[in-house]
Amino acid sequence: MAQQETDQKTEGGASRAERGDGFVAGGETLVEGAGLVDDEGFVVDSQDAEARELAHRERGTSRPITVVGNPVLHKECQDVTEFDDKLAALVDDMFASQRTAEGVGLAANQIGVDLKVFVYDCPDDDGVRHTGVVCNPVLDELPPEERNLEDGNEGCLSVPTAYAELARPDYAVVRGQDAQGKPIKVRGTGYFARCLQHETDHLYGYLYIDRLSKRDRKDALRQMEEGTPRYEVVPNA
Repeated sequence: MAQQETDQKTEGGASRAERGDGFVAGGETLVEGAGLVDDEGFVVDSQDAEARELAHRERGTSRPITVVGNPVLHKECQDVTEFDDKLAALVDDMFASQRTAEGVGLAANQIGVDLKVFVYDCPDDDGVRHTGVVCNPVLDELPPEERNLEDGNEGCLSVPTAYAELARPDYAVVRGQDAQGKPIKVRGTGYFARCLQHETDHLYGYLYIDRLSKRDRKDALRQMEEGTPRYEVVPNA
């Protein structure tokens, strides 16, 4: 997902907590097989966010971004079944590619890889930085009483230079696996919730412009046609 047109990404992460015997300050716990989680079992993805993102992208190699029209973006991706060094290298490349393109989220098919995995380095509405990776994501279906739609200016690295208003729920829960294959769940509010929904959509063959009216979709494609990407893209055949 592209950064909001007028927003700047938060550079600082949460400060490092002092760790004891399986305990982290603030009610967070190291749970075997699940990593660092809070008392409701959600991944604590704000812990050392800056350092973790830096480590990934320094190991990775930036790749060009696929754009709307590329077939890999318009079909459901394959499930991740091998949680190996090849996947770890892909995740590193995705973080490097995301930073080059100045994005806050990136799905594997956006660099031409047909696998259900996305990475994110995204602030929430309170400026807290969240960094992580999710394989085989599935969005929780919110009950009607918890669905509060929020309009927001949304963009996509695969629709470069274009933005449009799109209503999405202001809260999201994604369940999946980490890069080692362990079950995880991630939750977000506001802008970060938008990012989680946007990236999960990618892996099932949907771009944000597919959720727009025909008029707004046409306008977004016009913006893309008239703009010049600030990062390398894969030309469509």
